[in-house]
Amino acid sequence: MSEKVLNILLAEDDPNFGIVLKDYLELHDYNVTLCKDGCLAITAFRKGEFDLCILDVMMPKKDGFTLAREIKKLKPEAPLIFLTAKSMKDDMLEGFKIGADDYITKPFDSEVLLYKIKAVLNRKGGQTLEKAVPAEYTIGRYRFLHKLRQLHHNGIEQRLSPKESELLLMLCQHLNDVLPREIALQRIWHEDNYFTARSMDVYIAKLRKYLKEDPSVEIINIHGQGYRLCIQNGVML
Repeated sequence: MSEKVLNILLAEDDPNFGIVLKDYLELHDYNVTLCKDGCLAITAFRKGEFDLCILDVMMPKKDGFTLAREIKKLKPEAPLIFLTAKSMKDDMLEGFKIGADDYITKPFDSEVLLYKIKAVLNRKGGQTLEKAVPAEYTIGRYRFLHKLRQLHHNGIEQRLSPKESELLLMLCQHLNDVLPREIALQRIWHEDNYFTARSMDVYIAKLRKYLKEDPSVEIINIHGQGYRLCIQNGVML
């Protein structure tokens, strides 16, 4: 059975930015309805079924905050993400008071937005269109069973915490490539700030300790970017 394709309502008055963002999200298998102002967006919302709404704050005819209030009256559980060029604390608080699930300031990394969308849908119990995750990875001399949160080496089993397992999975998925710090923080901790970044550093140190018995396996810190899982002269499935 095929997975349900999720529907996103995108309200954005900048036509060029709106089209680029719509195309990007559709490349990642979402159906996107783009509306250039709040009035068109609320009409579309009444007519359609949407799993998530992404709303620009500054729009003609009806601003994003007003639009969000009307959406919440029609469907209180509707997930909302605000897009805005404004980063003032009062505006952010206003958005969260209305019921926003997240708030992202322009300009932003589109991949970060993608993970914010997935995080919001996961919290709301919705489906996401993640590719199937292999049940087992071979990392040098280690066997990593993600769903069981187990790391095996020489007959010894290391139990992983949920965050350790999720972080190792993301490193495996970015093998020999950089896992951007902000993407891991948004996906696992659902927040990117000083304290969550320090927490992630602690988890990276734990994973290095678990993998230290195989010198061909290394987690490298890429300054200012993130981490990279490297396997020298080895194979990972």
